[in-house]
Amino acid sequence: MARTEAQLIESASVLFVEQGYVATTLAQIAEHAGVAARTVYVRFGTKAALFIRVIDQALVGDAEPVDVAHRPRSRDAMTAATLAERIEALADVSVGIAERAGPLFEVAAQAEGLEPELTEAAQAGRRATTELCRSFWDHAAADGLLAKGLHPERRTLVTDVLLCADTVVHIRRTHGWSAAAYRSLIVNTLTALTI
Repeated sequence: MARTEAQLIESASVLFVEQGYVATTLAQIAEHAGVAARTVYVRFGTKAALFIRVIDQALVGDAEPVDVAHRPRSRDAMTAATLAERIEALADVSVGIAERAGPLFEVAAQAEGLEPELTEAAQAGRRATTELCRSFWDHAAADGLLAKGLHPERRTLVTDVLLCADTVVHIRRTHGWSAAAYRSLIVNTLTALTI
């Protein structure tokens, strides 16, 4: 069962990136995965549900039922001894997500307005990113790691804009995406917010 689901998610990921959301059918995904078309419908119900599952798995990098916020490197971003270590951890988390899910974010940007389920999933993702950014700065403030300066909401806003999927799509499309350059941008910008 788990193997079949993994095959379907892998096939869906490949086809969504190659063909886009609209052009990819559940029948094509089933054929690519080597399973009966009915299997896709039974497991996921709709193309939107499968697409959301593909993105969810790409965000974390595996099929384990642990969200991004509860992964070890995300915990480091909230609890490391120094603010510099926390910023490095948050940059690692963000770049990892961008590397794994960036191409899918581009597909999602094209598909978002097509189905209410995709629109809600995109908005939920944006809210989760905002909450992660707010939590990052709240933890740093509570642990006495921040100098007085920029208002906490401004820090959250700048960080949110920097880390959100929409920015990843823009960087990939417009600036010739480089994971190393994006990581440096995150580290340098967040470090500047602490001064």
